[in-house]
Amino acid sequence: MTDETTVDTGEAPITGAVVERVAAEAAPDAAAVVDALLALNAELLGRHSAFERTADYVTVDGKRAYRVDEDRWASLIEDLGFAASTAAAVRAAHTEQARLLFASAVEADDGFAPDEVGVVVGVDTAEQF
Repeated sequence: MTDETTVDTGEAPITGAVVERVAAEAAPDAAAVVDALLALNAELLGRHSAFERTADYVTVDGKRAYRVDEDRWASLIEDLGFAASTAAAVRAAHTEQARLLFASAVEADDGFAPDEVGVVVGVDTAEQF
């Protein structure tokens, strides 16, 4: 894309720049990736406490990024019925965004292990209290 604008991701806690990079390498286009991210985001809202008990996380700019294992990711995404290419794009977008958030929040971030996946959720104000 040009430097005019990036993809609008709406309520999804993934930046348009991340969606653009993922869509450039994946079968679904950016609009399909955004739609899938929004569907997943709706499923993730309110699940902070479950992730917090079992995963490392950081909170940056109203977004919370978690490191989860492959099995946790698979169980999270399987009920949404995404095509394999869409599921792969959503995973890539969440993991890239989580890596960026961890890198910005942790001075010496040790990176993600090969079997770790990122999950990013917007921090709902009601859950902060």
